[in-house]
Amino acid sequence: MVAFFRRTDSGLVASDIAVSRWSPGQVAGPAICGLLARELETHCPEAGFIPARLTVDLFRPVRDEPLTVHSTVVREGTRVRVADAWIEQQDRIRVRASVMYLAVAQQPPGQVWQADPDLPVPDIRLDEPTGQPPLFKCGDGEWSGDFAAAQNGERKSCWQNLPALVDGEQISPFQRAAFLGDTTNLVCHWGTEGVGYINSDMTLTLTRLPRGHELGLHAQDHISSDGVAVGTATLYDRQGRLGTCVVTAVADARRQVDMADTTV
Repeated sequence: MVAFFRRTDSGLVASDIAVSRWSPGQVAGPAICGLLARELETHCPEAGFIPARLTVDLFRPVRDEPLTVHSTVVREGTRVRVADAWIEQQDRIRVRASVMYLAVAQQPPGQVWQADPDLPVPDIRLDEPTGQPPLFKCGDGEWSGDFAAAQNGERKSCWQNLPALVDGEQISPFQRAAFLGDTTNLVCHWGTEGVGYINSDMTLTLTRLPRGHELGLHAQDHISSDGVAVGTATLYDRQGRLGTCVVTAVADARRQVDMADTTV
């Protein structure tokens, strides 16, 4: 099974599936977010805590070359733990992240308004991650792995079963959620001419961890003006909603990615 990264004496090195569509010399944002989550979950407290919020700042490109990941605990309490992580290459910090772990507790009494819980889930199950492309659903259309058919102006949903993040390791639920969080750009900012926005950050919020190998994103909003866009999506699995993903992105029309020519 192909993983997104492999270990070397010089650090972690990206495999071909982790390379960015924006530039062949860079590592894609979803893989970077997953890698930072992998580092930050080493600071998870004992059972009973949830990584309720992960924020990643993607302010420099991560090159397709060996990288190292570092982290530190910022705050440690009985109900809250905060940790920071960053990726270094050539003695420079390329990206950084922060996670907030919250202690689980009993739900308070009373009824609170919630959005419509109905979310699209494919009938087909992605039991194996190898060789299976993401499934996309556009508007009222059927689920499909055809990127060309998904290049339109309809509301999008995405459904995936991810391979291992690092060779020899099993991808964790938190890593899976962080990886998919950065693909909010794909469901929210992908239009009739492709994707013309590059994520500058990603914030993932979770009320629980994903259950099972499959995970979906459902676009909730796209707002853009003067080359800056904000995309919001719901993260969910076959048991329902578990959090939200928000990305802030900057336009780069000169390097707009035509997703219709994507092959898997």
